[in-house]
Amino acid sequence: MARRTKAEAAATREALIDAAEDMFMAHGVARTSLEQIARHTGMTRGAVYWHFKNKADLFHAMLERVRMPFQDLMDQVEPTLADRCPLEAIRQACIKGLARLEQPRHRRVHSILMYRCEFFSDIDPQAMQEEISQDTYAVLLKYFQMAHERGQLASLSAEAATDLLHATLSGLFYGWLRHPERYSIKTRGAVMIENLLQLMRKD
Repeated sequence: MARRTKAEAAATREALIDAAEDMFMAHGVARTSLEQIARHTGMTRGAVYWHFKNKADLFHAMLERVRMPFQDLMDQVEPTLADRCPLEAIRQACIKGLARLEQPRHRRVHSILMYRCEFFSDIDPQAMQEEISQDTYAVLLKYFQMAHERGQLASLSAEAATDLLHATLSGLFYGWLRHPERYSIKTRGAVMIENLLQLMRKD
């Protein structure tokens, strides 16, 4: 019985996050109330407060479901590849990340964070975006430094290589989120990343 109750509570929590995602996407974060989210699931506002302290807590739980630190993507690459050929490991990790962004939930949540969320209360979308960006930059820099140490980079520093790829990924990401129906970010991104890394590789 206890096991079933725990499972039911987990299902209720997920349903509330699903509802928040729907409402945030439709109306924006600031204009969505906890009561609206509760009504969207056929529950009471008390049910929301049972699982979440406030809207910011619910918002962070929604983000956590799609969180993908870049190091996690690197860890999914064949274990010895990063040591042998860091540039190829970077390429594969980037493509894995782009493929995940095309999943509907990932696309919606990132669209909410970028374009449907204003700064208020305990929610600071710019700080959250900066955290994601800096995490990606730091991991890219680590692997570009490995490539530089192995003599695999052409005539540019690890920092310059990181700046170039990071800027490319950022531009690709923000542009695609504005019009995700126009093209596949994985397909277009794979070509862009391969071309850029090819220019960086030492012959």
